[in-house]
Amino acid sequence: MRKLLAVLALGLSLALAQGRITVWTHFGGPELEWLKAQAQAFEKTSGTKVEVVEVPFGDIKQKFILGAPQGQAADLVVSIPHDWLGEMAQAGVLEPMGKYVTQTYLADLQPVAVEAFTFGGKLMGLPAFAQSVVALIYNKKFVKEAPKTWEEFLSLAQRLTTGSTFGFLYNIGDPYFNFGFFKAFGADNAFGKDAKGNLDPSRLLLGGEVGEKALQFIKDLRFRYNLVPEGVDYGVADGAFKDGALAMIINGPWALGDYKKAKIDFGIAPFPTPPGAKNPWGPFLGVQGVVVNAYSKNKTAAVNFAKTLITGKNLVSFNQAGGRIPVSKSAAKTLEKDPVVAGFSRVFALGTPMPNIPEMGKVWGPWGNAISLAIQRPDSNVKKIVEDMVAEIKKAIGR
Repeated sequence: MRKLLAVLALGLSLALAQGRITVWTHFGGPELEWLKAQAQAFEKTSGTKVEVVEVPFGDIKQKFILGAPQGQAADLVVSIPHDWLGEMAQAGVLEPMGKYVTQTYLADLQPVAVEAFTFGGKLMGLPAFAQSVVALIYNKKFVKEAPKTWEEFLSLAQRLTTGSTFGFLYNIGDPYFNFGFFKAFGADNAFGKDAKGNLDPSRLLLGGEVGEKALQFIKDLRFRYNLVPEGVDYGVADGAFKDGALAMIINGPWALGDYKKAKIDFGIAPFPTPPGAKNPWGPFLGVQGVVVNAYSKNKTAAVNFAKTLITGKNLVSFNQAGGRIPVSKSAAKTLEKDPVVAGFSRVFALGTPMPNIPEMGKVWGPWGNAISLAIQRPDSNVKKIVEDMVAEIKKAIGR
């Protein structure tokens, strides 16, 4: 009897040592199967049981913020967009990851991805793949090679705007699709940084001469160059490209599945530098990655599982499962013959992470309104529109 009790006690102690972790994910289809396979492999090597739970994407952030302090949230989430970090970090539910990773690991990541997952000077998660990044996507039926200069682009776009085809369309009223133009004219981001390198909401960079030049260029795409007619939004531009009636569009990797189904032979490239701009065009970047619960009772196992997911080798297999663009340099090198990975990786290096501070939520509305006003009429007062936008944003964020 004593021997049996000893065996049971040993088994219980081993089970406690091995532990159990829970993973929340919004993945579906082949990506979910990939994650479950990774969980099974980790169980075999570590002895830690991994439970994968599907949670709707839109529910994850608040459920995690509210549940973590009560012991009612997962040990880690695979994955979140980096612009959630500010709110989640301020709520104290994220475990800082800097002490768990080596410089060798960080060196394999695109620097902008590390920047995206840094908040308050701390790495708050492990970046994995580019989720939101736009580029110039072109139909090779019309455009054999991507235009490298504005002059080449404009000549092509105007020549291919014939009445039955369009040379260039995009979601012109959306600030996210337009940030690259603001960056080209001098805005490093929506906000500047303080002395410690953190985003400072009191330093808005979208106004002044930069904002006026960017907004004037967007307005010119409609009224001066006659490329983007009134009424064009995401659906119109995307539909025209899928129908084979559009030569060039600004869009992201999420659209490529439909373009492939439509049998469009497409290429991917940066948008050429606009006329009079001081910098190359570079889009906003959205990065997704893995975060660990600061209240987890099995933090070491959670971190170890997170680290196994975010390796160059595993990010290659994840790309093959769902086509997402890895932010690992070694993974991108392995996939360099994939034109989608190669194309978006070039663009990714030019981009700027969307601000991950909560104040960014106050920017989108006034910014979008300003763009809409500027492109409504050929005589719109761009200077006044920009001044009003800045005043509205500052009032909204209390600065």
